[in-house]
Amino acid sequence: MARYTGPDCRLCRRERQKLYLKGTKCDSAKCPVELRPYPPGEHGRGRIRESEYLLQLREKQKARRIYGVLEKQFRNYYEEANRGEGLTGENLLQLLELRLDNVVYRAGLARSRDEARQMVLHRHVEVNGRVTNIPSYRVRPGDEVKIKEKSKDITPVIGALEIFGRHAVPAWLSTDTEARKVTVQDTPTRPQIDVPVQEQLIVELYSK
Repeated sequence: MARYTGPDCRLCRRERQKLYLKGTKCDSAKCPVELRPYPPGEHGRGRIRESEYLLQLREKQKARRIYGVLEKQFRNYYEEANRGEGLTGENLLQLLELRLDNVVYRAGLARSRDEARQMVLHRHVEVNGRVTNIPSYRVRPGDEVKIKEKSKDITPVIGALEIFGRHAVPAWLSTDTEARKVTVQDTPTRPQIDVPVQEQLIVELYSK
């Protein structure tokens, strides 16, 4: 399975803002974005010539990195969103939010999306009573996502529950921390998706 294996903090620095890819480290004084608030590389502090295309590209890259998907997969999500009814940009964010790894993270059962993805891959997560090891699996309203009984006290889950409450669980999810499970109440709407992304710029980029 293809995936990004480089330093996560480098991605945040490239976008010049926290993308919360490293869990608790992002809220600490050790966050590289706080220490070096400029892009990585020898030309990181140089002046960047702004353009319409650059702004659109940066929004697309930011969204990809937040959700941890590669270019081809992201393009597939866009094409599906474009075929659906309603606003393409909002459809795109809804598809990304409904990924299983994102739901585990949003529910507060993992400290980062990377950690949630690893938990899913290692078969620690069940959907409606069946083990699912596909991070991109799309949950639907009414689905119950639960940490497997034997995995309820693994280190990532305990670590996530220790900081539970620092980031609010969105209204479209209902979390039961004692049972280590989350119920998908509804499809998220744009106001419920708090990612710092201007999705219209992504639509404009792919519409060229």
